[in-house]
Amino acid sequence: MNRYLVMAMRLPQFDTAQIGPHRDFLDGLRDRGRLELAGGFSDKSGGAYVLRASDIDEARVLAFGDPLHLTGSSRIDVFEWQAA
Repeated sequence: MNRYLVMAMRLPQFDTAQIGPHRDFLDGLRDRGRLELAGGFSDKSGGAYVLRASDIDEARVLAFGDPLHLTGSSRIDVFEWQAA
């Protein structure tokens, strides 16, 4: 499995009601062994998480299931990440 960095950046229409569902989503990824690390930015502009997936397409499918993406609250970008 490869690592993918997911950037979740808040959009002007960010809905704070999606924070709980987003955290539940991350817990589900963690329970399935797909989430390595996650956290928000101190300036409240968004956050990032590191996924484990077989390829970029699978990583995008996982990340685009995030309630922040599904509700249009945040822009989700996925990058293959070769952490040192």
